[in-house]
Order: sequence, then C-alpha cells, then structure tokens
Amino acid sequence: MEYGGEYEVSTENPKPVVAFYGLTCCAGCQLEILNLEDDLLDILGKIDLVQFRMGSSAKHPGPYDVCFVEGSVTNDTEITLIKDLREKSKILVALGACATTGGVNALRNGRNIEELKQSVYGDSSHINTLPQILPLKSYVKVDHEIQGCPIAGDEFVEFLISLLTGATPTEKNYAVCVECRINENICLMKEGELCLGPITRAGCNALCPSVSIPCEGCWGPCPQANVESEIDMLSKKGASFDDVVRKFRMFNASKEDFMAQLKRRLNIEWL
Repeated sequence: MEYGGEYEVSTENPKPVVAFYGLTCCAGCQLEILNLEDDLLDILGKIDLVQFRMGSSAKHPGPYDVCFVEGSVTNDTEITLIKDLREKSKILVALGACATTGGVNALRNGRNIEELKQSVYGDSSHINTLPQILPLKSYVKVDHEIQGCPIAGDEFVEFLISLLTGATPTEKNYAVCVECRINENICLMKEGELCLGPITRAGCNALCPSVSIPCEGCWGPCPQANVESEIDMLSKKGASFDDVVRKFRMFNASKEDFMAQLKRRLNIEWL
C-alpha cells in the first residue's frame, strides 16, 4: 500500500475508512472528538468509522484510508503496533501532544529509568518500558500532526474537512500571542505571569490566556521560536532556573532542537 498524505475519493467506496488508535495516553483527544456532539453526527455521515475505542467496542484489522493515533510510544509492543498501523494506513495522523511531542510522558527523559521504576513499583521486573519517550515521527513516517493537550475540536473538524475535500490541511505557523491579540486579551506577560505564548504554536484560540491562565506550551513550539528572548523575559518576570526548566519541559521534553536551545542558554547538559 502506498501512503503519502493526501486522500483521494474512491469510486467504489466514496467514504474513507477511518480508524482511531490510542497508545500510552489519557485518551483526552479522543474524548474531545466525542464532545463534538452535533458536529460528530455530520462527520460520521461522511466517513466509514471502523475503529474508535472511546465510542465502540468494534475492531477492524485494516487497511485504513486515514488512521489517527493518539498517545506516545512507551514500550516495544507499541513500537510494533505503530509500525503495523503505518503499513496499513494511506494517511497516518499524529493526534495530540503525546503523539506529536511526547507530551507529559516525556518528562522522564533524561532520568534514570531503572531508578524511576524502582521508586514507583518496587519490584519492576515485569515493567516493559522504553528509556526515552519520543514522538511518533521518530518511529514511522507521519503525514500530518494535530497539536494540543487535548486537541481543539474545531481544529480537528477543520482538518478533517480539508482532508475529505482534497485540500491540504493548513498549519497555524504563528504564536499564541497572535490569537491573544485577535481576542483582545490583556497580555499576561505584562501582568507578571510566566507565559509561553510567544514561542508556542497557535491553534487553541488562546484558550488558557483568555481565562487569565498563562500558556504552558501544549501546542508545541512555533517555527523559529525565539527561545533566548523568551527565557530573558521569564527571568525578568521573576522566574527561577527551576521555573524556566519546568515550563519548557512540561510538554516538549522530547523536542531535541527546542531543548538544545534551552541547554545552550542555561549552560546545562542534563536535560
């Protein structure tokens, strides 16, 4: 089966065969899709949904036209599964922060995994886990990514419509600050808050800043994020060394280029 990122309507079956899979995660992104309610009914009328554990116990072995995969790869079994799904899918979409950046699961990167297992489980001989958490694209070719923790329902709908109509799904390659300006939000940085909005990819419609909660970066870094400038601003707002490291690692600990900039700026090697 060939794959490559664009869906073409079949004359035999005009509805694309769609599957949702979850690896290690909280399943919040799939739940967000279920919360679409009325929009979900319209979506289901346009696709052949054959696998979706949050909504049905039915299982379909594939192949799939479009496969959405939520969660991060944390053990050998999941490596086998994601490679199998890649082989079965014309289009593979990484769904949410765990799949696109490693998410909060990657917070253990850089730590001694055996010590962590011992502290949590005691006898951990039965625990099968990888020493490092990486995004899906580290293991297989990923055709598209949908950011967020969890994803935004309206962004998912927009993505799916683009895919089904033959259009190329668009990415918002600008910062959350732009969405704050559009929503006429008061800048939380100016209010003394430690906000990652200036270096975080847009797409959430500034959900957290709009209710006076500083951005934690769950949409991943925006292209050409000015990390040094962000660290300087956070420091001026009173952020400690630990504050900066925590905020940068919260959702993006596996983003090597992003973390490399943080290491250089703070002159540390252990991240």
